[in-house]
Amino acid sequence: MGYVVLVVCVLVVSFLSVGNFVDGIGANWGTQASHQLPPDKVVKMLRENGIQKVKLFDADYGALRALRNTGIEVMVGIPNEMLATLASSPKAAEKWVSKNVTAHMSGSGANIRYVAVGNEPFLETYNGSFLQTTFPALRNIQIALTKAGHSGQVKVTCPLNADVYESSTSNPSGGDFRAAIQNYMLQIVKFLSDNGAPFTVNIYPFISLYTDSNFPIEYAFFDGNSSPILDNGASYNNMFDANYDTLVWALKKNGFPDMPIIVGEVGWPTDGDRNANSMLAQRFNQGFMSHIAGGKGTPMRNGPISVYLFSLIDEDEKSVQPGNFERHWGIFTYDGLPKYALNLGTTNSGVLVPARNVQYLERKWCVMKPSASPEDPQVAQSVSYACGLADCTCLGYGTSCGNLDERGNISYAFNSYYQKNNQLDTACKFPGLSMITKTDPSVGSCRFGLMIQPYYAGAGRTFGCIQKRWSFLSAAIVLFSTVL
Repeated sequence: MGYVVLVVCVLVVSFLSVGNFVDGIGANWGTQASHQLPPDKVVKMLRENGIQKVKLFDADYGALRALRNTGIEVMVGIPNEMLATLASSPKAAEKWVSKNVTAHMSGSGANIRYVAVGNEPFLETYNGSFLQTTFPALRNIQIALTKAGHSGQVKVTCPLNADVYESSTSNPSGGDFRAAIQNYMLQIVKFLSDNGAPFTVNIYPFISLYTDSNFPIEYAFFDGNSSPILDNGASYNNMFDANYDTLVWALKKNGFPDMPIIVGEVGWPTDGDRNANSMLAQRFNQGFMSHIAGGKGTPMRNGPISVYLFSLIDEDEKSVQPGNFERHWGIFTYDGLPKYALNLGTTNSGVLVPARNVQYLERKWCVMKPSASPEDPQVAQSVSYACGLADCTCLGYGTSCGNLDERGNISYAFNSYYQKNNQLDTACKFPGLSMITKTDPSVGSCRFGLMIQPYYAGAGRTFGCIQKRWSFLSAAIVLFSTVL
């Protein structure tokens, strides 16, 4: 699921040994963006920032090709939509492994270490859609890896949301797998254990804060300002440790006390919600890096924590069903700019290194005409169309563009659509309402995007949305009604 983001930078010296105590810092590299940075630029950015591991949500050819001969450890993903096919057909699993693992590992190829079978397939909101297919797909991929001779280097895993376990006491020691899926979970856990594979879990304190208005906000961070929870002699003053150890207890209770754990996703979004901003994201991410830098682990599991930050770059085409924040998890903006000061402990400078030589479109924006009236009856329809086909998640209460006036909101919507369509003249033809300007309309923290040159990843990929049909105009109208 599956954004991030500013606080005071901690002294570089305190992080010089992070690489020795953390099992290599990783990052999630998602590709649900209308305009992706070219993979070679992303890989260079990974290397210059000392990010040693990357987790992909599919087997993107361009990303895997760019990762060849870099030494960066790769977790290749299999989308949930493929589970049924892979579960029912060992041959399909063999073909997938041949195309997406073997082909990229040949010679001095990509350093693929894991195959992530599915992504949070047991999420409660899926209503059991993948319960029957996840384990068979996992098993068939493992058999295919073994047959291809990769089982010594490449391990299967299944990234799961933290909602697969719960505590009967609200303390970590009460942890166990959710009763409704316990049999499925034990089947998977035993299989992973038998094959020397890790349990992968995604932990999101932000989501707890987002879904529960009574959640104590200080408990989401690592400053020690929250009231500690005492449990069997252990003291917990942050949610991450408590959640992680709830899983440790669940594994222990079911006979797997030493099973390795990977944190597949952890982070904080920077926009789209009143608690999603650069200040809190930086506070969380820098606090997290400091928290794990000493290698002390958690009260129940000492030692380095293997982790992938979520995420590397913002993705403007992610579903906003979980919330508008979904498109803003990146520690970098869509064009590879750092959002805030973050010391990963992997560079001499102690700051994030931006993407190099990014190519932008011409410096021009689409805005509302000064002569146009916000009362024009065509405004609502035009804005709902623009937002439905582009991205207006920075508009709304508590967001980076939440303080725009009425005209500003309209201009933002127009420009989002215009930029996503590569600044085509026809994309700034809202009847009697819009015009093109070369004056940057950005105001304060509200950045009016200037799109980067489109990267064409391969046959069949297109950019722009003027000719698309869209079924979510009503959602856009609701969003727009909240900001006017």
